[in-house]
Amino acid sequence: MAESELMLQAQDLNVYYGSIHAIQGVSFTVNKGEIVTLIGANGAGKSTTLNTISGLLRSKTGSLTFQGENIGGMAPHAVVRKGIIHVPEGRRIFSKLTVEENLEMGAYTRPGRELNDAIAGVFDRFPRLQERRKQVAGTLSGGEQQMLAIGRALVSRPSLLMLDEPSMGLAPILVEQVFSIIQEIHRSGVTVLLVEQNARMALSIADRGYVLETGRVVLTGPGKELLANDSVRKAYLGS
Repeated sequence: MAESELMLQAQDLNVYYGSIHAIQGVSFTVNKGEIVTLIGANGAGKSTTLNTISGLLRSKTGSLTFQGENIGGMAPHAVVRKGIIHVPEGRRIFSKLTVEENLEMGAYTRPGRELNDAIAGVFDRFPRLQERRKQVAGTLSGGEQQMLAIGRALVSRPSLLMLDEPSMGLAPILVEQVFSIIQEIHRSGVTVLLVEQNARMALSIADRGYVLETGRVVLTGPGKELLANDSVRKAYLGS
């Protein structure tokens, strides 16, 4: 295998909510072409980490670099223009807009001439969204809303796609479908940073994983190795 190309590097991140020290000296890397997952219990700092990369939160210390450029402290819209697209926890679609209008909102960084092609690509991947293109997004099922949230991100043509709890609230059969979609997106050339409480599914598709506990990275390694790790199995896999 060729030497990995570093895409994202987080070094010594420390983020606070008031007096609460939410992430404490967190460091990790994402190489181009990888799926990297952050796993951990509620409150471990996973979503806070993604929000810091997105520019929604600021780290008191350390650095964030993306493709060799410092992005620490950048505004969220500037981070998006760099090619980092964040699908937040809870999907956060525009519930009163149609499916098609939601996708158009995701394309605001693209030249107008690329909009139709980008949306057509999403409809090719998600035929159900094409069937519902004029439907108000808030009336979609949970699984359809997750497809729309991912589709809206793909319209922006991400280099790095960050997914926060994409399987949350979905039936088991839809969870499998969402993870299959993530793998398809990855195979198309998109690097993925995945936050997920379903540790078994996340580690089964990840090249590498980081385990967070109370704001700190406590373990890291290849996804398959973490799946087989006794402490990970007892804490997160129910075995």
